[in-house]
Amino acid sequence: MSQLLHHAFTVLADDPGVVPNYKPEVPGTLQTPTGKILGWTAGIGLALAVLGGLAGWACVAIGHNSERAGLAARGKQAILWSLVSGMGIGVTSGLVLAFYNMTQGK
Repeated sequence: MSQLLHHAFTVLADDPGVVPNYKPEVPGTLQTPTGKILGWTAGIGLALAVLGGLAGWACVAIGHNSERAGLAARGKQAILWSLVSGMGIGVTSGLVLAFYNMTQGK
């Protein structure tokens, strides 16, 4: 649990009527499908980011060898954006896992 939430519960725990004794969690029937959906989404997104990076490298190689500066520049942008999207997927997966662990009380 984050330090801010822990502090809030510690301060408000002196008055038992203020903070209800409730632990939010995903119902058991939804935990497995939710995990599968998140796993497939992250896997497909990362695969597309890798394919985008490979296509970007191909554009850079073709652009430089055929003296097409525009194609090489677009390839460099594709490489950059595939890296950004891969990091975004990783950060989002981490945030989802962190929020899920907070609700589980871990």
